[in-house]
Amino acid sequence: MYEDKNPIAQLVHLYVDGAFSRRELVRRVTRKTGSVAAAAAALAAFPEEMSAQATPVPPGVRVAENDAEIVAGDVTFPGLAGVVYGYQAVPKKAYQELQPGVIIVHENRGLVDHIKDVARRAAKAGFNALAVDLLSRQGGTAQFTEPTQQTAAYNRTTQVERREGLMAGLDHMKRMDTIIYNRIGIMGFCAGGGNTWDFAVNFEEIGAAVPFYGTPPAAADLDRLKVPVLGIYAERDRNLTQQMLVAADTLSRSQKIYGLSVYEGVGHAFHNDTGAAYNAEAAMDAWARSMAFFNKWLRRAG
Repeated sequence: MYEDKNPIAQLVHLYVDGAFSRRELVRRVTRKTGSVAAAAAALAAFPEEMSAQATPVPPGVRVAENDAEIVAGDVTFPGLAGVVYGYQAVPKKAYQELQPGVIIVHENRGLVDHIKDVARRAAKAGFNALAVDLLSRQGGTAQFTEPTQQTAAYNRTTQVERREGLMAGLDHMKRMDTIIYNRIGIMGFCAGGGNTWDFAVNFEEIGAAVPFYGTPPAAADLDRLKVPVLGIYAERDRNLTQQMLVAADTLSRSQKIYGLSVYEGVGHAFHNDTGAAYNAEAAMDAWARSMAFFNKWLRRAG
């Protein structure tokens, strides 16, 4: 579904990712189909997504920008095609003792507030965090205030451009005076999970990678993987999870270092606490596993 060019599928994807409410989804689909009855029929093709019920966000999950333990805000840095925009969050303890870093890769709507919050969560967990705006070549996500415009802008990017943007982010992080320059990981969500996979198979200098429900690379690309990877997937996100199970077989046969967690009873974007599919129990467990994975590989001795 999530790579579908069908405009209804794209609207459902935006709804699941928290771009707008269920009522707004129905309104937009009705506008495209011409009637409420036709909209209902169109949405019936997405039973998993339309039956999802977001759970409440527990206290303490989200991290305020003025949290006493971090320093966070917008940043810019040079890239191959000009300025790259980003959002940086640094644990205050890193000013006394250098800490590892994590690059955060956004979904297909760009660098939205939710992803900035994820960066702050990583900083709260003790990592220098940088969320790179992959719409930078088009002026940055801030230029696109409407969700469908944001997605259209993302769809205009190429894999090479996205890879170059993340490489610029990695170069920026290496120069931070709060970071252990050779202890940097990467994590991403949905489309960002696919970009995380792509970066992991192309850059050995990354210390660890955690893709959340991202499209895994082809077997030939997985053969090049030299980075420890923890895949986070959802049982009801059947297409992507099936692809990951096939990839896991390749990873096992190639004796790669990887872990795989498939969360029962949840669907795509279950970690996004602004969307309809959010599941607090699964999201909190997946986050804890992710931070433990980064702690293991980015704080190891030697």
